[in-house]
Amino acid sequence: MSRSELVIYTVSEVIIAIACCLGNLLVIWAVWSSRVLRKTTFCFVVSLAVADFLVGAVVVPLAVLIDGRIQTRFYSCLFFSCVVIVLTQASVHSLLAIAVDRFLRVHNPLRYRAAIKKQNLWAAVTICWVSASFLGFVPLLGWHNKDPTTNGTSTFTCHFLAVIPMSYMVNFFFFVCILPPTVVMFALYLYIFCTISKQLRRGIGQAVESRSFLQKERELANSLALVLALFAICWFPIHIMNTLAYNKSLNMPPLVFHIGILLSHGNSAVNPIVYAFKVPKIKTAYKNILMKLICWKQNTDQSSQNLDKVKKKPR
Repeated sequence: MSRSELVIYTVSEVIIAIACCLGNLLVIWAVWSSRVLRKTTFCFVVSLAVADFLVGAVVVPLAVLIDGRIQTRFYSCLFFSCVVIVLTQASVHSLLAIAVDRFLRVHNPLRYRAAIKKQNLWAAVTICWVSASFLGFVPLLGWHNKDPTTNGTSTFTCHFLAVIPMSYMVNFFFFVCILPPTVVMFALYLYIFCTISKQLRRGIGQAVESRSFLQKERELANSLALVLALFAICWFPIHIMNTLAYNKSLNMPPLVFHIGILLSHGNSAVNPIVYAFKVPKIKTAYKNILMKLICWKQNTDQSSQNLDKVKKKPR
C-alpha cells in the first residue's frame, strides 16, 4: 500500500479500537449493573462483549504491529498472531453458545428452566474460551511457516502471513472453525423462528403470559440473529479472499485485503449499537447508566459550586 493508504488504514483501526473498547465496556457495565440482565443468554452476551472489547484493546493494536511494523523473534510473532486468532474464535464460540441457549429455551422451556444454573452457565463460558484457545494456538503446536531466521535469537519483520500458513487459515480456521458453526447457528435460529411462529399460529400461547413469552423470545431471537448475520457479513469477505488467494483463483491487491481486515474488526464495534436499538432490556440499562452519569455530573458540579462559595465567604 502507498503511504497515504497506510495512514488512512491506521487511523481507521484506531477509531475502530476506541469504538470497540467503549461500546463493549458499556455492554458489560449494563449487564453487570442490572439484575434483570443477569440471566442465561446475557452471560453469553457478556462473553461476546469481552471478546469484542479485547479485539479493540488487543487484536487491533497487534494487527497493526504485525503488519510489518515491528522486528521480533519468529515465535514471538507467531504467538501474537495466534492471540488474534484466539479472540476471533472466542467470538464464534460465544455466538454459538447464545444460539444453543435460545434453541434449548424454545425447544423445551420447562426442562430448560429446571436445568440451567449459574454454575452451568459459567462452565459453558469457560468451555467457549478454553476451546477457542486450543483451536487458536494450533499453529504454536507446529502448523506454522518455516522460521526464516538463522537461529532462535535473530529477529525479522513480523507479518501475520509470514508465520501463519494460508493452509491453516483456509482449510482449518475457515472451513472447520468458522463456516460449520455459522451454518449450525443459522439453522438453530431458523428452527427457533419456525417453532415460535407455529406455536403462535396454533394458539398454543392463548394465555396472555404464554403469548407474551413467545413474542419476547421472537424479538430477542431476531436481535441475536441480526448480530450473527452482521458477523457473517463482516468476517466472510476476508476469509473468501484468503480462500481465493490460497487456491490462486484471484490475485487480490493488498488494499483490498486491508479493507477486509477493517471490516472484520469493525464487527466488534457494531454489536453494542445493535443491542442499543434492538434489545429493550439492554437499551433500558443504557438509559439507566446515562441517567446515573448525568446525576453524578450534576452532583459533582453542585459540590464544586458549594465549595467555591465557602471559599469566597469573608472570614
